[in-house]
Order: sequence, then structure tokens, then C-alpha cells
Amino acid sequence: MRAISIAEWVTAVSLIMAVASPLPCLAQRGNYGQSPPQQRRQVYPYQNRGPAPRGPQGHAGDWLRRYKDLPPTEQQRALQNDPQFRRLPPGRQQELQRQLQHFSSLPPQQQQRVLNRMETWEHLTPQQKQQARQIFGEMQHLPPNRRRMVGTAIRDLRAMPPQQREQIIGSPRFRSMFSPRERDMMRGATRLPLAGPEGGRGEQSPPGPQ
Repeated sequence: MRAISIAEWVTAVSLIMAVASPLPCLAQRGNYGQSPPQQRRQVYPYQNRGPAPRGPQGHAGDWLRRYKDLPPTEQQRALQNDPQFRRLPPGRQQELQRQLQHFSSLPPQQQQRVLNRMETWEHLTPQQKQQARQIFGEMQHLPPNRRRMVGTAIRDLRAMPPQQREQIIGSPRFRSMFSPRERDMMRGATRLPLAGPEGGRGEQSPPGPQ
């Protein structure tokens, strides 16, 4: 593995997997009728963690590009033999192994989509990366069914122009389906240039300091 930060790899893959899967548009779905649950304000572990450490060179997607065509067993072996991986706590090792297994199960087109979006991740500013980590941490604390609904809404909203996106988030329909906190997650996630509409480049952000 080239000199990259595996901690950054885990964060980037986790975030990008959350928005990479193509799903039908909101207008075609009928499973958004559940009302948002009453939610208490919580302190999220991702919120104040600060930027993940980086290796001296390389991008978070470099390792995947290098090993993506190997069989899954060889990918796992290469990961387990990596010195950076061995220095991670067991919980982080398991998280990384799960993400690699999930990536390996994706069809080639979707794997390439993830790699492209990881490249976009590299050009986020430190502030944007921290905001993305915070949003992801908040989403992880939602109940699974709410997390799926919010994630699907984020993917669909990304395909809209910003003005239409805000109109949808503030619409009576969304206010009845999603809590204020969930809608804030949508606003924050869709403002980040983490992924664009399918087949397009999406909103672009100038490269920031790494």
C-alpha cells in the first residue's frame, strides 16, 4: 500500500458508500409516509474528533485502485499485511474490513463511481471534510429505517438544482416526513461536493489544502 492514511480511507469510504448507491427518485417512491420519531439531542462521537490523520503522500482511493481487481481473499490478505492497518485498534480494523468486503461486492460500474467520488473527497477543504464527518456521525445515530430514508432523500436531492433542493426540503411533505434535524442533515450533505447526479459532475468545489 502506498503511503496513505487508513483512517482517512475508512472515513472516506464510509461517507461515500452512504451516497453512492443509485436509487429511484423521490417522485417514484411510496415508502416515505412514516412520520419522523421524536429525537433527543445527542453528542456524536464523530463531531469533535477533528481531521483524520493523513499519510505523507497518496490519496484515499489509491489503495482501492491498486487492488480492486484482485479476488476478495487477496484484497483482505493485502490489507491485513499492511503496517498501517496493523496499528489500528481492532474495532477500526473490523470496520475497514467490512467496507472493503462491501466494495468488492459492488458491480464494476458502481465501484468506479465510488473511486471517482473518493477522488472528489481528496479535493474537499479540511472544513468540508470535518462537516462531512459530523453529518455522517449524526446519520449513524438514526434508527436504521430513518437512516435509509434520509440517505435516499440525500441521493435524490443531489440530482436537483440548489434552489429546487431547498424548496423540497422545506416543503410541507418533507416537514411531515422528516424531523428538523434530519432535514438539516440533508441540507448539509447536499451542499458538500461529495457526489453529483448520476452521469454528471455535480457541483464542483475548488481544491482546498490537504
